[in-house]
Amino acid sequence: MDNRKSIPFSPPDITEAEIEAVAEVLRSGWITSGPKLVKFEEEIQKYLSVNKAVALNSATAAMELVLKILDIKAGDEIISTPYTYTATSSVAVHRGIIPTLVDVEKDSFFMDLNKLEAAITPKTKVIMPVDLGGFPCDYDAIKEILKAKKREDIVILCDSAHSFGAKYKGERVGGQCDFHSFSFHAVKNLTTAEGGALTFNNNNFYGIEDLFKEFKTTSLHGQTKDALSKTKLGAWEYDIVTDGFKCNMTDMSAAIGLVQLTRYEDMLRKRADIFNTYSNILKDYEWAILPPSKNDEGTESSYHLYTLRIKGFDETKRNLLIYRLAELGIGTNVHYKPLPMLTLYKNLGLDIKDYPNAYAQYENEITLPVYSTLKLEDADYIAKEVVKIVNEIK
Repeated sequence: MDNRKSIPFSPPDITEAEIEAVAEVLRSGWITSGPKLVKFEEEIQKYLSVNKAVALNSATAAMELVLKILDIKAGDEIISTPYTYTATSSVAVHRGIIPTLVDVEKDSFFMDLNKLEAAITPKTKVIMPVDLGGFPCDYDAIKEILKAKKREDIVILCDSAHSFGAKYKGERVGGQCDFHSFSFHAVKNLTTAEGGALTFNNNNFYGIEDLFKEFKTTSLHGQTKDALSKTKLGAWEYDIVTDGFKCNMTDMSAAIGLVQLTRYEDMLRKRADIFNTYSNILKDYEWAILPPSKNDEGTESSYHLYTLRIKGFDETKRNLLIYRLAELGIGTNVHYKPLPMLTLYKNLGLDIKDYPNAYAQYENEITLPVYSTLKLEDADYIAKEVVKIVNEIK
């Protein structure tokens, strides 16, 4: 008899309310960008206390739009981190730029700020830090470096894909940097199936007359009139003012997002409870390096990823742990394989040997399941099985 549990890594939390919201849009006869999208953007702005939010088909698209509209191009330099998903840096590659990657600080998932300071050159135009796992990086420290170097012209575009709902010094993440990009992909805390958003406060950034309008136009082929506007009697005519992308969000996705927002605080609390369940068990073991969750300054994770590290483990032992847990029906993951270990970035000349701290984080990291429908008794079971297997492997 098979006594294995079936605990997937990260299924979406979808209720009948989301299903009915999508059905309502389908019945309406208007399924692409329309009134639901407008409402979703307004609700994001309220929730994050930001001036502007642009909902799109991905967080990647949000970053692409910033680099395009600000005309960041070959010859400019973009600084980021090797410890992230490819999206953070592939957007630079699309602009003809090989990103300058700054190693993470020792025993940290975040960019070494001393090395960041040294990496800034006269050609540096953008810094792209990453809120790894949902815990905000130190935005103020980055700003202080730019101020000290008299380089406040450098744009801070934060990959906040994981940190929707997180807090930085008591305030929701979204308006601390020049721009924040969020992901609403299927595995994220808040999902729209596929989707993302860009948030910012300064609608005249870089002297642009109406940055929000620029983002909306550029996300729709550079077209001056959206599809809903064109349906008005006699209002067919439009212009194309830039070689834009096609990355707008649909009303179906926005409808899911609107329902998710009404449930989101409860979903965050459930994720925090799972974090605490894991940590309360694992903290008693000297080999367990727990992920950051909150600090005394009011900074708090969105509890997106439980990035556990096992002291003394290498890749082989970590992978054996993943396999042994899978045999029990427990899905886990690794976040992330550093970019210089991937073929694209190797071919661009990057070498993981230049990023020893990133490799050290990766080789013994395992991500445990965290999602708002995971039962606490299952989280308890997972943590105890991790302890049992690690002690056997060690």
